[in-house]
Amino acid sequence: MDIINKINALLWSTPMLALVLGGGLFFTFKTRFMQIRLIKEMSSLMFSGIKGGKTENGVSSFQALSMSVASRVGTGNIAGVATAIALGGPGAIFWMWVVAILGAATSFVECTLSQIYKVKHGNEFRGGPAYYLERGLKSKVLAVFFAVATLIGYGWCLFTPQSNTIAASMNQAFGIPVAVSGAVLCVLFAVIIFGGVKRIASFAEKVVPFMAIAYIIVSIIIIVANFKAIPSVIALIVKSAFNAETAFAGMIGSAISWGVKRGIYSNEAGQGTAPHAAAAADVKHPAEQGLVQALSVYIDTLFVCSATAFMILITNKYNVIGPDGEFIVNNIGNIDIGPVYTQLAVDSLFTNWGSMFVAVAVFFFAFTSIIAAYYYGETNLVYLLKKENKNAITVLRFIVMGAVFFGAVKTSSLIWGFADIGVGVMAWVNIIGILIFHKPALKALEDYEKQKSQGINKPVFDPVKLGIEDADYWVVNNQQKSV
Repeated sequence: MDIINKINALLWSTPMLALVLGGGLFFTFKTRFMQIRLIKEMSSLMFSGIKGGKTENGVSSFQALSMSVASRVGTGNIAGVATAIALGGPGAIFWMWVVAILGAATSFVECTLSQIYKVKHGNEFRGGPAYYLERGLKSKVLAVFFAVATLIGYGWCLFTPQSNTIAASMNQAFGIPVAVSGAVLCVLFAVIIFGGVKRIASFAEKVVPFMAIAYIIVSIIIIVANFKAIPSVIALIVKSAFNAETAFAGMIGSAISWGVKRGIYSNEAGQGTAPHAAAAADVKHPAEQGLVQALSVYIDTLFVCSATAFMILITNKYNVIGPDGEFIVNNIGNIDIGPVYTQLAVDSLFTNWGSMFVAVAVFFFAFTSIIAAYYYGETNLVYLLKKENKNAITVLRFIVMGAVFFGAVKTSSLIWGFADIGVGVMAWVNIIGILIFHKPALKALEDYEKQKSQGINKPVFDPVKLGIEDADYWVVNNQQKSV
């Protein structure tokens, strides 16, 4: 654990915080605040995607959105938020919001790049940072490094917090042994992933909207029941974020650090994971999917994470531990940091039933994250092998099943330590890569907006016209349509 903590201290030091926040700010200005001025277009694209139906190649735009939201809306929204509050104080939530707003621009850039440089395997699309780092940035070394890091992270590290949180919440609510939960998860996981990307996308499309809406409805009920405390909670979050709250004086560094760390773990902006799902979509223009994916950052953090944070803070079901390891606030006794915070918050209004509801919500949140995360790992395996090797993919599936079981039965501190390493390595490589190479995404956005201003309802993408090289799929696709 000491070694893991030292690695994380290095990965998540001040330069990483500056990279995440600075990168988001840079892309916000370069895209002319697209995450704010194009919010109507993002919403329109999402709702039109719901009605879009099936596609012969790849998956639909809404299915790709559901896959990325499935990955984003997971343990970070329940256990991750609790961790941010416990170790960074209430102010950490403010910095999670900042990461989300800035991260929406970052997500647009990485997901648009992923669409531009995607490749076609059979009737499926593959893409992601490894593809645009090699084909666009011309850096084979950086591309392979990212693919290997992601394969390790999504072949082991990042599955473990999901299964750990499911097992812990099921044990708290129903008394189910963690080993039993781990075994059941492995079986369910196998049923879904052996059906391929279309089954993964179909599962996410059906489950994600339902689970997110149900969770937010329950959170709204709890918040409304405690509406008199809303102003004081908002004030607590903002004042704590800037060292203005006496109880949390001196914690501004922890607030920023844990807010950024849990923010990027939750919404994944800049981490390089969502581009894998974005590339799988069959759309007319890369910017279209980039805009849809930017909206998913808001869905994750501004809605689901905020719902969790307000439930925990408004009911006072949280502890805060200072940098010295001593309690600054001890409202709920000496319990493990994690989903129990949220379960206690919901139990405050819905006695006993609350814990069970959160356990079920955690199951769906985390399980869909496991499914989506597996697809990201598989995509990078295909990139490294340059082909769809069924034997290698089968081996990966069994390794992931082992990771799922391992996570269910191990301690949460060890699990989250592994996860932070996986996220940190991927984020370092991807953010540096897109800071160096982002112009094609900006050209795509400019082209998309220009066509929309000309009254073209469904803009089409021509990389040759825009001077974008090596976007081979789009070149071939346009040539086939012109014949």
